[in-house]
Amino acid sequence: MTRRDSRFNFAFLLFALVAALLMPLAARAGVKTENAEVELVADHAAVPGQSLTVALRLVARPGWHTYWLNPGDTGLATTIAWSLPEGVTAGPIQWPFPEAIPVGPLVNYGYEGETWLLTEVTVPTGFQGPVLSLKARADWLICETICVPEGADLSLDVPVAAGAAEPNAGRALGFERARDRLPLPLPASAVAIRHGAALRLTLPAEVQAKSAHFFPEDDAVAAATPQNFTGDSLEFALDSTYKGSALKGIVVVANDGWRRAYVVDAALPPAPAAASPPAAAVTAPAPAPDLGLWLALGFAFLGGLILNLMPCVLPVLSIKLLSLARSGEAGHAQRHGIAYTLGVLVCFSVLAGVLIALRAGGEAIGWGFQLQSPLIVGLLAYLFFALGLWLLDVISTGSGLMGLGDGLARRGGVLGSFSTGLLAAVVATPCSAPFMGAALGFALTRPIVEAYAIFLFLGLGLSSPFLAVALVPALGRRLPKPGAWMVRLKRLLAFPMFASCVWLVWVLAVQAGPMAVAAAGGGILLIAFAAFLVREFAGGGARMAAFAAVLVALGLAGMPVGGLGTSEQGLAAAAGAEAYSPARLAELRAAGKPVFVNLTAAWCITCLVNEKVALERPAVKKAMEETGTVYMVGDWTNRDPEISRLLTENGRSGVPLYLLFPAGSGAPRVLPQLLTEGLVAEAIGHP
Repeated sequence: MTRRDSRFNFAFLLFALVAALLMPLAARAGVKTENAEVELVADHAAVPGQSLTVALRLVARPGWHTYWLNPGDTGLATTIAWSLPEGVTAGPIQWPFPEAIPVGPLVNYGYEGETWLLTEVTVPTGFQGPVLSLKARADWLICETICVPEGADLSLDVPVAAGAAEPNAGRALGFERARDRLPLPLPASAVAIRHGAALRLTLPAEVQAKSAHFFPEDDAVAAATPQNFTGDSLEFALDSTYKGSALKGIVVVANDGWRRAYVVDAALPPAPAAASPPAAAVTAPAPAPDLGLWLALGFAFLGGLILNLMPCVLPVLSIKLLSLARSGEAGHAQRHGIAYTLGVLVCFSVLAGVLIALRAGGEAIGWGFQLQSPLIVGLLAYLFFALGLWLLDVISTGSGLMGLGDGLARRGGVLGSFSTGLLAAVVATPCSAPFMGAALGFALTRPIVEAYAIFLFLGLGLSSPFLAVALVPALGRRLPKPGAWMVRLKRLLAFPMFASCVWLVWVLAVQAGPMAVAAAGGGILLIAFAAFLVREFAGGGARMAAFAAVLVALGLAGMPVGGLGTSEQGLAAAAGAEAYSPARLAELRAAGKPVFVNLTAAWCITCLVNEKVALERPAVKKAMEETGTVYMVGDWTNRDPEISRLLTENGRSGVPLYLLFPAGSGAPRVLPQLLTEGLVAEAIGHP
């Protein structure tokens, strides 16, 4: 197989990876899910230079409910991510006032039955065309006694009118009712004063009501907190951990059969000074997302440096260092180091661009998001297997596989170094290292320039060992002299690659079940057969047969996406723990139970190591039993918006994340990304 054939195969593989990651879903005008019906509705035709109101009309199954901006004690707010023509803009959701929905000892804020969520869409003056095509991705959590995350891709073609547009007569009543439920400004300011241990919210005299209820837009008031109305004032208790300087939300008042909502934004008086709690009762707060740019850059560099020790990356780095020692190209070492670094940085730049773009589009994703696709996991398993074959010389060294072969190193050494940098970055993506979580979580909250800078420093950390050897002659001279031992070491390094392949196949079993494993195994067999054909037979016929075998293998990698099976054995059940859910966590905390939450994934190497060396050890299990700590596992192997939300709330972009919630209220303590048995046992015993 020539270098041209190898580059073509590599390009085809990259195309398959990108296509699997970015394949769009078809949008539909109206959708009926298992528990709801949804559609987009416009109040009138679009007029260039004016706005129109578009509603997400959601009808929940009887007895089920969706959630408000603040879902209350449990739940998740509905989200809408718009895809609009150039120049067209959409405002935020205009939330109608919710209902207080009791669920056992908890209270949710949400909607039952039919709900209209309104959004103002502005059409630019120069807009042309007969229709305005709107697309949106809506995601919601719908609950009864159980909760089900649902979503739909929706579309709506709105006719464009040259002049004043007539109202949508068939939907006018729905829009009128929806607007009647939107909060109004108060005729005068509300006043918040502390009244003993409670807070008293006094409404202006112009608001006449027989009952009232305050719905906070943040965590100032626990949803289940009783509220007492005394004619013009509401009394309730603030959450003891709330640090805000204002009370924001809406107050819903009722009088003689009608209800109306008003916006509340009242300054909070300072809380009286309280005695400091005993040292043993103090828990470490969740890490602030704002690390500061320089600290985040330092964390990213250290995290990238540690990635070189991962079993996927170490063989690639070792082979590149050995090739540098063998070549004797001291005068060209600097060019090799710079090319390798550029390859790493290009790969991380592409990954950062995709991640930032998807986050901006409303996707709740983070580091490792691509590994939540069984197709990507299957293709990576093929890649590691093929690299193992190359390291064992089963695939000819003259093939130049992915820029690592001797032929490419001799005739296009700089290109080979660049390709190796790309490869090192690709095989590093399943891994997470200490310092990375906080740095990348910070990156995804910052402007694009700062976010890219943090990802580039992660790449610089990954490339720094080879770059240092290439740029500093003294380090290069310390490399061992070439010899037969290098061939043996190269072949020995095949086995970490095969081990990584086995691990990824296990990830497939967790993600998509045994049929996915069978499909991936068939693909690996075909790749081995293709390598045999290329090695043993010359001529175009053998190459064509090998290429056909690889194409069939790629098709088998896509079979898990088609739904051949799903795994019934999640990581929580395997660990003998409870599966994480916000509702269950809130229930345990309301009952006064301490809770240890482990957010993990089958494709996270750091997570699996921590579980073996710390979380599954006797001292940790004993500490949990003695303190009554409930162990919960959040399995992020497949996409889970509730786990994504918890990661974001704690300033992280990916797993692992370890949270120790104390008994009762209070912020969780965040444990380090590298655990030891003693560290975890001590934390649980002294939260």
